[in-house]
Amino acid sequence: MTREDVIRIIKDENLDNYNLNEDRYNRENEVGIRSENGYWTVYATDERASKVTGSEKKFEHEEQALDNFIKRLRASKVLRKFN
Repeated sequence: MTREDVIRIIKDENLDNYNLNEDRYNRENEVGIRSENGYWTVYATDERASKVTGSEKKFEHEEQALDNFIKRLRASKVLRKFN
């Protein structure tokens, strides 16, 4: 998956609450992806905008990280329907 694929999926599926490698503070209940020190990290934040313990997963390749990022965003959307 490419970054362009991710942007298209986000728009087509109306996904929200994400941080796509933006240089800003975390927000509440979002899924994030960051490039740091040669790795890609995908993570989730809680209601206080803190990274959820155990939610960080590191990848060597951007494509793998983007796949995981989209899976988490889709899951987050489903879970919010029930809250």
